[in-house]
Amino acid sequence: MTREQLVSKVWNYAHVLRDQGISYGDYVEQITFLLFLKMDAERVEYLNEPSSVPPEWNWTALVTKDGEALEAHYRHTLEALAREDGLIGTIFRKAQNKLSDPAKLKRIVSLIDKEGPWIGLTVDVKGEIYEGLLEKNASEVKSGAGQYFTPRPVIEAIVQCVNPRIGESVCDPACGTGGFLLSAYDHMKGQSQDRAKLRELQHSSFHGVDIVDEVVRLCAMNLYLHGIGNGGSPVVQGDALAFDGGQRFDVLLTNPPFGKKSSYKVIGEDGQVSTERESYEREDFKFTTSNKQFNFLQHIMTVMDANGRAGVVLPDNVLFEAGRAGEGIRKRLLEQFNFHTLLRLPTGIWYSPGVKANVLFFDKRPASREAQTRELWVYDYRTNVHKTLKTKRLTRADFDDFVECYQERRETERFRRFTYEELITRDKLNLDIFWLKDDSLEDLDSLPAPDVLAAEIVDNLEAALEQFRSVTGELAETPE
Repeated sequence: MTREQLVSKVWNYAHVLRDQGISYGDYVEQITFLLFLKMDAERVEYLNEPSSVPPEWNWTALVTKDGEALEAHYRHTLEALAREDGLIGTIFRKAQNKLSDPAKLKRIVSLIDKEGPWIGLTVDVKGEIYEGLLEKNASEVKSGAGQYFTPRPVIEAIVQCVNPRIGESVCDPACGTGGFLLSAYDHMKGQSQDRAKLRELQHSSFHGVDIVDEVVRLCAMNLYLHGIGNGGSPVVQGDALAFDGGQRFDVLLTNPPFGKKSSYKVIGEDGQVSTERESYEREDFKFTTSNKQFNFLQHIMTVMDANGRAGVVLPDNVLFEAGRAGEGIRKRLLEQFNFHTLLRLPTGIWYSPGVKANVLFFDKRPASREAQTRELWVYDYRTNVHKTLKTKRLTRADFDDFVECYQERRETERFRRFTYEELITRDKLNLDIFWLKDDSLEDLDSLPAPDVLAAEIVDNLEAALEQFRSVTGELAETPE
């Protein structure tokens, strides 16, 4: 059975459950729990390895039960394993049984048991099957999981350019389901045949953080199925923006959440609703802002090692948003870091529609009075490029020209060089740079699909409103 056939077989039952009120996300989560228990049992049976699960909660104790006894045992299993340490505790953290109907639970347990042994599949195949489930979940609009899933061709191109090397540490402070960490691992594992180095690569080279419990669980399982972090967990649950953690990393690869503001609603005793901004008080943040992307950028600047390198996906507003924080952070990026490359990504490639994003490539440099960015190379892969999630899907080959230009530093129609002197004099230090002529403005036949146009209009309106809010906020904070 091929990888695609197995993914489809495991996924098909999700549609039945969806009609009965169980979401796709809950289904993938329960598959995660059960698959881990099944593989733990197979390690004992086929590899003679000790089980990491207490006997009373292992697969053998579960698979033989039926009816209400099965549901009760499964519920108690999740509760018990959530209290364990290491990888088990991470995967089962706050786990709950969403399959309270014993018949549905038995169907999924039987499905996983029958399709085994999973341990007989290679690490790559197991990982691909699970990655296939995650992508299926992300593609279902109702699941809402698309916000955690970065297109894999984007990730692979970024990793190839940043080029993490074996022996270096890699961090993703907004790791989602682990795409960047996995791609970095695949890139690094072929660089050495030394067993000690490969063991270090698997168990101590990667670090991920995410604020959402369910996503951390999926990430930990995804890494585990690829052979990363056996025993310990390379990913932790937490708010990366709350503190710097004290660790420093050689390589930062990430796609922070697209939400522009950190805020929440407060309902008073009188029923009135007010909005409170969630701000972060950190001495290493040179500028105070409620913009999540700017705060993630400042966090990355802190946790990069002395000669660290970064490839970061950020939305357009980071390049042009006015105000003290926006201009100040961009100036700091140009002067204290070598911000050498900017990739303008096409629209239509994200599960969240209407997103306009870029990849910022920059290196950390020792403190100096001179600006560390001498020139910024911009590659425009957005103008006259129209992608969709189904009919014109993004592929890794789409980035071949960019990667070649990145490595060779030669000007082309889409790749231009801008000196520091040119950049620093731009109005409000706006780095949203483009020069190509948009053919769709002259040729109505080449306009993108109506849904793409509508999503872009909404995104532009939201960006304009964000600018107004920023100005209003600054005026309100300005003393009379």
